[in-house]
Amino acid sequence: MRKTELIQLGTDWFNQRDWEPLDFQVETWEAYLAGYHGILNAPTGSGKTYALLMPIVLQFINKHKDYRERTNNGLQAIWIAPIRALTKEIESAATQLCLEMGLQWQVGVRTGDTTASQREKQLKQMPEILITTPESLHVLLARKKYVRMFKKLQSVVVDEWHELLGTKRAVQVELALSRYKGIRPKLQVWGISATIGNLEEAMEVLLGSDVEKGQHKMVFADIKKEIEVTTLLPDEIEKYPWAGHMGLRMLPHILPIIKRSKTTLVFTNTRAMAEIWYQNLLKAEPDLAGQIALHHGSIDKNLRNWVETELHSERMKAVVCTSSLDLGVDFRPVESVVQVGSPKGVARFVQRAGRSGHQPGATSRIYFLPTNSLELIEASALRKAMQEGNLENRFPHIRSFDVLVQYMCTLAVSDGFFPEELYREVQSTFCYNSVSPEEWGWLLDFITTGGSSLQGYDEYRKVAIQDSGLYQVTNRRVAQRHRMSIGTIVSEPIMHINFVSGKRLGSIEEYFISRLNPGDIFGYAGRSLELVRVSGMTAQVRVSKKRATKIPSWRGARMPLSSQLSAMLRFKINEALRGDSDEPELKTIYPLIAKQQELSHVPSESEFLIEKMQTEEGHHVFMYTFEGRLVNEGMASLVAYRISLLQPITVTIAMNDYGFELLSDQEIPIETAIDSDIFTADHLHDDILASINAAEMARRQFRDIANISGLIFKGFPGKWKKDRHLQSSSQLFFEVFNDYEPTNLLLRQAFEEVTEFQLEENRMREAMNRINEQEIILTYPEKFTPFSFPLFVDRLRESTMTSEKLEDRIRKMKLELEKD
Repeated sequence: MRKTELIQLGTDWFNQRDWEPLDFQVETWEAYLAGYHGILNAPTGSGKTYALLMPIVLQFINKHKDYRERTNNGLQAIWIAPIRALTKEIESAATQLCLEMGLQWQVGVRTGDTTASQREKQLKQMPEILITTPESLHVLLARKKYVRMFKKLQSVVVDEWHELLGTKRAVQVELALSRYKGIRPKLQVWGISATIGNLEEAMEVLLGSDVEKGQHKMVFADIKKEIEVTTLLPDEIEKYPWAGHMGLRMLPHILPIIKRSKTTLVFTNTRAMAEIWYQNLLKAEPDLAGQIALHHGSIDKNLRNWVETELHSERMKAVVCTSSLDLGVDFRPVESVVQVGSPKGVARFVQRAGRSGHQPGATSRIYFLPTNSLELIEASALRKAMQEGNLENRFPHIRSFDVLVQYMCTLAVSDGFFPEELYREVQSTFCYNSVSPEEWGWLLDFITTGGSSLQGYDEYRKVAIQDSGLYQVTNRRVAQRHRMSIGTIVSEPIMHINFVSGKRLGSIEEYFISRLNPGDIFGYAGRSLELVRVSGMTAQVRVSKKRATKIPSWRGARMPLSSQLSAMLRFKINEALRGDSDEPELKTIYPLIAKQQELSHVPSESEFLIEKMQTEEGHHVFMYTFEGRLVNEGMASLVAYRISLLQPITVTIAMNDYGFELLSDQEIPIETAIDSDIFTADHLHDDILASINAAEMARRQFRDIANISGLIFKGFPGKWKKDRHLQSSSQLFFEVFNDYEPTNLLLRQAFEEVTEFQLEENRMREAMNRINEQEIILTYPEKFTPFSFPLFVDRLRESTMTSEKLEDRIRKMKLELEKD
């Protein structure tokens, strides 16, 4: 069948549904059918899924005239999805397409939620389309004779590639693809991406070096997604804002949106915030009971599935959620989206906005609810950045040796590998194309002997070398433990939350439950629960009529301000000072900005503001980079270190997304420091390592690396090891390597990840270079300014408090400041 006839066949299917295929969909079909690899870039809700499902089906139809009668065709396509919620929608779309196109295909899903019986059934007869996650790909590679599963594989599609890129899960995808291409050299690889800045690099990472330039294409959807952004303005502007305080006071502004909309998604940035907002919405509007639900990643899958089903059937009025509903799930009834607090990134905001109007041509509506006054400027900056298409880059991981060690053991657990063949495949990936023969030799030695530091311990001799040169795991216990540990998502030890009757509610981190006593009431999954008892790694609970006094918090880094939003924020702050903007956010924030100008200064884009003042607490220096929390944390330590070289001094550090504070009991010689060029980018790397406790930060980072690489084992189901035991084990390995094997690749990786991802060294260098080109404005305010007050509050949160409540103490301070 000619390609034009195939394209017409796809068009006819669209027309039967009263659809018209869009240009980018047809272009993708043509590129795929011509044998190209590639990446598709299209906005959320524009029809990306059918752009690649259709050519997979058409290609099979073209190759097999008897396609209507053919069954048990073997695995034809793998569709990789980053989150489980996305698999359900893809499964539905793929099943319907195959059925209506006349194919006798099975569509299967394999994730952490798939039952053991379903997995065994799949192994006996693989579906034609398998929808799965990066972790499950590697679990399949750990099966004996896995090559038979993939001998007919034609294509791999990686959905929401922008969401995976920049994580170690993307590295898992790279490695799995390198193996599949080793089995099937003509395998076609495609990625789907919506919101990303560095698309060319994203394609390079996905395809690897074994795909020549002439063999790939990038398809762009020429569709401008209309996004309507409305900021919910506070009734009164706070001239002395502090993070999060204003949030719940704005709750009444959400209720009318929920009432007039068919369905509303209320996005929060953390699971703890989702729990709090759900409880408070019900408290404010009891009539929403039964019409509002909660959705986040720690809630049991059956509850999540129920929520998603209720959304599809339009029986749910509102859902309070986290990033668990960020991606791809096609909830057409969703009319409105509310973002509580700044999303800290343009791409994340666009992604969440796209949950409403999730279909071609529809307008997405999103409401921004600020949790403090300064976030009004972020709202204005987000709108401007979206209009300009200024989206964040996602930076890929390089040389993640912990993932590579795990992968090598995965292949050794199944059928084994020959080092020369595997080295060629691994080097074809973006992540590992710089791995030298010497480093490869170290990795082989590490998995077979434990390396120079651990060679005396039999349990680290995981892989045996056969007479044929094949590297293979022959110990059944080692194989069992490894299969249970496959993955790169490292979390705190997890406890199950079950009703006394046995029904499962979800999971929670062990450290939270360890702080509770039987009889304590806490909020979880939208309920008030009483802790009855702890049995092993299960917390048994019952529903309580008492109001929850504690809300779980899940450990995890706060999302920092992205570089794109940072740059736009600096621009918008100065625009707000002029007082002539038509934007409602900037009009509303003007009194705060005017107060900042009155007490100190509002920096233009060509200025860098430093404030110096003295209070009863001591001597303060505030610096405003507007570069995000991670950069400010590293820069604060760096500046403090460089000042200490001029004068011995001890400082306390606080930071937020906008700046940082140095506090000391002696005067901080900031004037001398400025003259001494403390903002130079020269010797930056060495000074960063000298300014922070690099060893301690690397030690904490090494815990994840030790988990992923298999150095430590978390235990068997029902017999998980305690958090403190895992922590002490990883610290012991770190100290041994640091003292006796400083060239250990896993140890070096820990230090590199600290500077690259925790401290964002490259972004800090750019900030230093920018500051060096700016005029430094040093002011001496007599009291806290609107910019410095949030930093003061953040430090109070972290410090030891008196019996006086934090909110009461801050409220009194604000009254005193406003009185003056």
